[in-house]
Amino acid sequence: MSEHAILLSALAVLLLPLLSYAILFFLGKKLPRQGDWLGVALLGASWLLALRIFAHFWAAGDPGLRIEANVRWLDLGVFKADAGLLVDGMSAVMLVVVTTVSLLVHLFSIGYMHGDRRYERFFAFLGFFTFSMLGIVLSNSLLFLYMFWELVGLASYLLIGFWFHKPSAAAANKKAFLTNRVGDFGFFIGILIFFTAYGTFNYFELFAAAHLHPLTGALLTLAGVGLFMGCIGKSAQVPLHIWLPDAMEGPTPVSALIHAATMVAAGVYMVARLLPLFDPGALLVVAYVGAITAFLGATIALVKTDIKKSLAYSTISQLGYMVMAMGVGVAAAGMFHLWTHAFFKALLFLGSGSVIHAVHTQEMPLMGGLRRKMPITFWTFLIATLAISGVPLFSGFYSKDAILAGALAFGMNKAHYVPFLLTLAAAGLTAFYMFRMVFLTFMGQPRDEARHHHAHESPWTMTVPLVTLAVLAVISSGWRGPTDGWFSRFVAPYDMARIVEETPGAPHAGEAFAVPAAVHGEHALPQESHGEAQESHGGTQAAHGGAHDSHDAHVRHTAHITAMVLSILVAGLGIFLAWLTYMRGRIDSSAVLARLPRVHHVLQRMYFFDEFYAATVYRFTLWFSWLCGAFDRLVIDGIVNGMGYLTRVLSWFAGLADRYVVDGLVNGVGAVIQGAGEGFRRVQTGRVQSYLAYACFSVLLLVFVFRAL
Repeated sequence: MSEHAILLSALAVLLLPLLSYAILFFLGKKLPRQGDWLGVALLGASWLLALRIFAHFWAAGDPGLRIEANVRWLDLGVFKADAGLLVDGMSAVMLVVVTTVSLLVHLFSIGYMHGDRRYERFFAFLGFFTFSMLGIVLSNSLLFLYMFWELVGLASYLLIGFWFHKPSAAAANKKAFLTNRVGDFGFFIGILIFFTAYGTFNYFELFAAAHLHPLTGALLTLAGVGLFMGCIGKSAQVPLHIWLPDAMEGPTPVSALIHAATMVAAGVYMVARLLPLFDPGALLVVAYVGAITAFLGATIALVKTDIKKSLAYSTISQLGYMVMAMGVGVAAAGMFHLWTHAFFKALLFLGSGSVIHAVHTQEMPLMGGLRRKMPITFWTFLIATLAISGVPLFSGFYSKDAILAGALAFGMNKAHYVPFLLTLAAAGLTAFYMFRMVFLTFMGQPRDEARHHHAHESPWTMTVPLVTLAVLAVISSGWRGPTDGWFSRFVAPYDMARIVEETPGAPHAGEAFAVPAAVHGEHALPQESHGEAQESHGGTQAAHGGAHDSHDAHVRHTAHITAMVLSILVAGLGIFLAWLTYMRGRIDSSAVLARLPRVHHVLQRMYFFDEFYAATVYRFTLWFSWLCGAFDRLVIDGIVNGMGYLTRVLSWFAGLADRYVVDGLVNGVGAVIQGAGEGFRRVQTGRVQSYLAYACFSVLLLVFVFRAL
């Protein structure tokens, strides 16, 4: 395929789900079957094109190959922004993940959502969700990444609250939307810091600029942590993980799409894509946040009886693995786990949806004995459980093993063993709670005879996606790790020298992106002397470099063997304890919980994160809102109303002055003139005797005045 054909295919992959949304949203009710076939067909076409792109990069076998195109989107003189597509190995992998899971979710939804009164609207929103996530994958700049990032948030709001007539669903979508706003604010700040420093949004121009003119000190760490806050929100990392369990209020196909391929995967993909912009300080924060999230999510899943909420906390835990992988320097392993996790987690959620569809409850204690009633659902669910538990020969083993090996190597090199220990413990807990789920749901005797009697296997539109995902849960890893198997053809650490060389307009020393000297540090050498220093010490560096590489290889090998053995042991221990507890009855879970009531209460209340936010953030927000309302009523409204009252008083005085002074003068002058006229009119009678009388009176008056003076 030519580069032009690749770009056109990528554009079609992006726009076909948008077309599905537009047609179904406006015309869905008028189409046969309310247009569900159209949504599936357009997603199928998008999936085939994604496979075509995937095959091209498979044949190329070059993880550094990238195809990029830009058009000028906005030109304001001093500010210019381009819209562009980026297709490389990482985006090719993500295109397959998103379109495959979305297509299977569309197909599953035909059976699951049948009869819903807004059936066509659901498929329209699925298309919009897929379009938004594909936009994140194909964007080549921080600006458009952020725009599609917000569209993903909007799509999640629409789908989590799809059954908005339920108060719990309406509350859940608001909680998800507002919680993500917190993370997105930090993400926006991080984007602005890098744009202010380098004047571009383009990924590879930023990478080249940051490589040649790196920011140093707290500013770079702050910018990296700001970017990571976006991941904390979208990928449900501690402390912003609280929205994801409540998101289960949406239909189960939505849960599968969110947890496997769209919203929560966006944060992990973003960190992997922007990894050159993170300094060691920010990456250490990433590693610890991911490890803590992995452990906390696994412990909470131990006590949940709602099958979907248990899977939700499982997703939080698995996302912690991926995020920690970015922080400890094995980003390829994190992306590999994102790939394998997408298939077995989508299978787990769709399998739980098949169970819920059959027994009409989400509570595992009300299930049991469904293995014979729902054999396809059982076997596919078991395969996904084996994969997520890290059992060898299943995909999750290879990706999780690579992450644990990287965490152990990080600890051996940097003396930070806490991430490895937390994630190793989480691996054992994962095996335990997942097999607890299998045993409670499918094994043993029915605990609710009425529900069990009416249970039946789901229709083919639901079982075909289950079987397809079960196959992928086994083979998607290729039975090799991310760096020694097929995945290395697509994803590898960035080659910064190649990026600087191949990026059009990339800044070189002394060129485009001038950074103040203070940014480079007080002891930065001039370019010439720095080059001479490199040359003079070249032999010594080569000698030390070889020894360093040999030591690193030894550490990685030792860490890989150790982590693999330990992960198999803890997974086996978790499965064995679950079998003893829920199948053999040798361990009484109720007695254990009774002996640890405080621990159980803490886990049941999810470490009191919601209560803490209710007592601090929510209460402060309500108090601040009341304060703003009081200020508005007493100060703003007081000033406005006071000016109104003052204007009324002044108007009243002005009216008095107008009526009694201005009008009084005018009317008085008129009355005087009118009265004088009346008087003179009476004097001028036209009678001679009257005039003689006036003349005599006047003479007498003058005589009187003269005599008086």
